[in-house]
Amino acid sequence: MSNSALDEIIEFHWMMDMLQTVDVGIVVLNSNFEIKVWNGFMEAHSAMLPSDVRGKTLFSLFPYISEEWFKRKVKAVFELRIRAFVTWEQRPYLFKFRNFRPITGTELFMYQNISFSALVSATGEVDHVCMMIYDMTDAASAKKQLLALQVQQNEMQQNNQRSK
Repeated sequence: MSNSALDEIIEFHWMMDMLQTVDVGIVVLNSNFEIKVWNGFMEAHSAMLPSDVRGKTLFSLFPYISEEWFKRKVKAVFELRIRAFVTWEQRPYLFKFRNFRPITGTELFMYQNISFSALVSATGEVDHVCMMIYDMTDAASAKKQLLALQVQQNEMQQNNQRSK
């Protein structure tokens, strides 16, 4: 085996390791919404092994995900090859994962930002979409606390003005 072939195998191996250990959920779906890739983040938060989910539709495993909404959201990614996004402010979560910080965190479920990207095959077709799921619980919790403090401050100011 040549050095370049060995280098490519080594590079592929550490790229696959990185895919499994990155602190972001990665899910690849085909055009039938069957799961093809399910990384370590998804496994840890869902308690489902890649072998448990591979080949099954997203909607059969997560029936609470609105199939109509999801398909409409991803349609442009497949057809126009554009990225699409969902923020926790629009929809707190796509996957109803429990918050991993139950003692220090105040939120029951993980808030998530989701990005959808088209995956172009060697033939130039888009027959897969990659979803990246980002844990936004800390940011969402902080924003909610800030808003609550602002409301409290406004109420105190109104009460002070009334008492004058």
